Order: sequence, then structure tokens, then C-alpha cells
Amino acid sequence: MRNSHSHQGTPQLAEENIRAVAKLQKQAARRRTLGERVADAVSAMVARESAVVVHVIWFGLWLLMNSGRVSFIRPFDPFPFTLLTTVVSLEAIFLTLFVLASQNRLTHEADRRAHLDLQVNLLSEQEMTLVLRMLGELCERFDLRETVSSSKYRELASRTDVGQLAEQLEHELPKRDGGPTDESS
Repeated sequence: MRNSHSHQGTPQLAEENIRAVAKLQKQAARRRTLGERVADAVSAMVARESAVVVHVIWFGLWLLMNSGRVSFIRPFDPFPFTLLTTVVSLEAIFLTLFVLASQNRLTHEADRRAHLDLQVNLLSEQEMTLVLRMLGELCERFDLRETVSSSKYRELASRTDVGQLAEQLEHELPKRDGGPTDESS
């Protein structure tokens, strides 16, 4: 008989799921283009606290060197620090582009995972409907008809119309601006 628990009490099925998720993550990482890898690396680098420290030191040194307060350094970008403004503007533009590219890729990955979740959920719903129908047949066979005659059972054992659910959600949930979707509400 196989042991149902593996690593430190983790059930075997959970470990299989963890490996499957890790495999999907590795595949997504391998699919990234060179540009996506660069954008992710730059985004990760500038998101660290150390990047803030480096910028504070850099700006402080720049301002100190160009303020004329250090006698042995001749200012190369005197007040109003036009060169610094240009460099910082260019840095902001490129960092924004890198972060947006990285976020765009992450959004596409999240969309793919959401589609996979939806497919798994639909399959689970179909499987549960089949299980309920089979259970109903067993109840009828063993003369337990009161269980399967309830309206709740019949509702759960019927196929779920996903399109109808989506329409109902669209109608019931508020619009993005916070107002109701139905004009009469």
C-alpha cells in the first residue's frame, strides 16, 4: 500500500498539484522573450529598497558636486541642474517602459491562468453534476426517493448554463464606475 503522505506530511495529491503548478511556472518563464526577460530583470532590480538608497546617494552626490560647495570639484551641471533633469527624465521614461512591459506580460500570464481555472471549474461542475445524478440513481434504487425528490437536489443535479450565469452576474454586479448596470436600479 502506498503512503498517502510524502514530504513532511504533505499529501501525495497535493505534491502532484504543486509539481504541476511549478511546471506551468517554469514553462511560462521559458517562453519569455529576451526583451521580456530584460524588462523583468530591470523591474525587479529597481523595485528593491537598495535602488532607492542608490538614487538618494546619487542625487545627493550630484547636488553636492554641482552646488559649488566642494572647493576641489568644478561644477559640471550648475543650478538649475539641467543635465540631471534630462538624465532623470530619460531614466523615468525607460523605467516606465520596462515596468509596463513586465506588467503586460504578467497580465497575459494571469489571463492564461484564469482561463485554465475556468476550464478546471467547468470540468469540476460537470463532474459533480454527474456524481449527483449517479447518487440519485443509487437513492432511487435503494428506495430513498425523498432525497432525490427535493427541488434543491434537482437544481444541483441539472447542468449549469455558464452563459446564463455570466449574463446574470453582468446584470447584478455594479458597473466599474460604481453605479448599477440596470438603468432602472
